[in-house]
Amino acid sequence: MIIDTHHHFWNYNPVDFYWIDEEMAAIKQNFLPGDFEKTISKTDVSGVVSVQARQCLEETDWLLQMASENNFIKGIVGWVPLASENIHPVLEKYSSNTLLKGVRHVVQGEPNPEFILGEKFNTGVSLLKNFDLIYDILIFEHQIPNTIRFADRHPDQIFVLDHIAKPKIKNNEIEHWKKYIKELSKRENVFCKISGMVTEANFTEWTVGQLQPYFDVVLNTFGPERLMFGSDWPVCLVATDYKTWVEIVKSQLAPLSKYEQNLILYENATRVYNL
Repeated sequence: MIIDTHHHFWNYNPVDFYWIDEEMAAIKQNFLPGDFEKTISKTDVSGVVSVQARQCLEETDWLLQMASENNFIKGIVGWVPLASENIHPVLEKYSSNTLLKGVRHVVQGEPNPEFILGEKFNTGVSLLKNFDLIYDILIFEHQIPNTIRFADRHPDQIFVLDHIAKPKIKNNEIEHWKKYIKELSKRENVFCKISGMVTEANFTEWTVGQLQPYFDVVLNTFGPERLMFGSDWPVCLVATDYKTWVEIVKSQLAPLSKYEQNLILYENATRVYNL
């Protein structure tokens, strides 16, 4: 059994999804629960966690509605205005909905390199543990040093790092990322999703061999106890089909014991996101 801890839904429009450029034209269309249920039916994936793609409460409400209507959606990671002075009543409003498992902010898109260390943002994050909410960290490689400082401010908050912090796989650069990912992984409250790797490589020329060193680093640093499987569907479709990504990850985990494989593919997600 596999839980996919990272995928998105959207009704495509060029305003909300401005980041989908011509190189990614294949995903300039709607991706909804019916599409994804067909996709996972060809794999061992039995449940998913849906993650926000727009930074508005409307997105959170929409994802929660779809989760309530589709049993294969086990929970969502939504968006809330963490830096708002009114964040506490917002969190209270959602506290009765057990399908909201966590929240995320698109820190990778913030022009201010110090955003993740901002006082208002951190005040909002400090409240999440009181509502049993996970915080998903979405950053680029160069943002890891500040993310380490951020994590150190919240030792009692569970964090889940998306897309292994987006190393520069396209250029086969690894040393800078490896140094800081190793340091971040020392924080035992930080988990990591094995996801989003193929889209950090060349969409049409990547190889499993090129991804291998990055797999090795996260397996050796976070270990089976703090890793989870994610697909980043439908974004991944610009570089690979869903079933291929599932099989690649399973093949990378093959040297591990069955117990360790199950931790990464299912157990950690179930425990951390309280599915």
